[in-house]
Amino acid sequence: MDGAHSAALQLKQLLPTSSADAVSEASFSYKENLIGALLAIFGHLVVSIALNLQKYCHIRLASSKDPRAYFKTKTWWLGLFLMLLGELGVFASYAFAPLSLIVPLGAVSVIASAIIGIIFIKEKWKPKDFLRRYVLSFVGCGLAVVGTYLLVTFAPNSHEKMTGENITRHLVSWPFLLYMLVEIILFCLLLYFYKEKNANNIVVILLLVALLGSMTVVTVKAVAGMLVLSIQGNLQLDYPIFYVMFVCMVATAVYQATFLSQASQMYDSSLIASVGYILSTTVAITAGAIFYLDFIGEDALHVCMFALGCVIAFLGVFLITRNRKKAIPFEPYISMDAMPGMQNMHDKGMAVQPDLKASFSYGALENNDNISEIYAPATLPVMQEEHGSRSASGVPYRVLEHTKKE
Repeated sequence: MDGAHSAALQLKQLLPTSSADAVSEASFSYKENLIGALLAIFGHLVVSIALNLQKYCHIRLASSKDPRAYFKTKTWWLGLFLMLLGELGVFASYAFAPLSLIVPLGAVSVIASAIIGIIFIKEKWKPKDFLRRYVLSFVGCGLAVVGTYLLVTFAPNSHEKMTGENITRHLVSWPFLLYMLVEIILFCLLLYFYKEKNANNIVVILLLVALLGSMTVVTVKAVAGMLVLSIQGNLQLDYPIFYVMFVCMVATAVYQATFLSQASQMYDSSLIASVGYILSTTVAITAGAIFYLDFIGEDALHVCMFALGCVIAFLGVFLITRNRKKAIPFEPYISMDAMPGMQNMHDKGMAVQPDLKASFSYGALENNDNISEIYAPATLPVMQEEHGSRSASGVPYRVLEHTKKE
């Protein structure tokens, strides 16, 4: 860092005034990129730690009779404070670095969550079992780190003051208006198929989230940049475009969270994390390149290396989330679909019982993972007695008791 700065000063003394100004501007843009990247990495790391602290607190108090007992613990409040601090760091990073650099750095949170998850494991694993179980996570973390390094190194150096005039000019430019028209048409089509045709495919839902998220990050950068300029003395809060961007930021974030909540009810969280990261990052980079003209003036080599960094980070996140163990929920009832002749919701006809999943529950006391021994329920031999006829002779009901093993 110091060597690059001294080289820039030497070039500034040797070159003419215009060239020296260009070198000084390039050095300044590099510093801003570095500040923004460090803020984003710090924010994502802190948010991952905060979420794991709160999750740990919820798990530890799961058996408590008070549903809000975690409010009384210092761990939960520490997690909340760290989450706010991390989100503030990510928000501030948009004011310093290009949007195309900040958005892909979300891979840092996936890497941190994977490492923290391994550290908090309570079980003891043999080295061979541990390596076999987490080899994909280690490879994914390595690829995500390499991708992040390429993103930071070859990120675009386009920097523009987020003044009200500049944002308004970008907002009414014909490339962005054309992009908005295409995005609105695509969003309406996806929403129609999702609501009317019951197209509950994860790509459809997360593409809706990505389209909303692209507008969220565009508005976040505008709001954060105008706030930083206002703090520095160049007041931007008297421009109406600031409040327009703020309202759009809040609205798109709320609807984005709604669709994410619906997706989490139908699909595994690891699948949502990987597919959502890939789609949201791709759409957000496209929106930033069109609205803020991030890649204008960049040479082909930098653009190709930046795209390669994105692909490597995508692959790393996919491998990390693919290796997560899916939780098997406990079913506190007798699973009737294990009985022969019982219909389930996938059979033709009336829906009677749900399918048997990966576990088998007997009553509310025991969770039997190995269902092969008890899949066929014990029959209850019954000696029938005819009622209604005095002359009919028979033996009363006799129920033979069977052990679980039988």
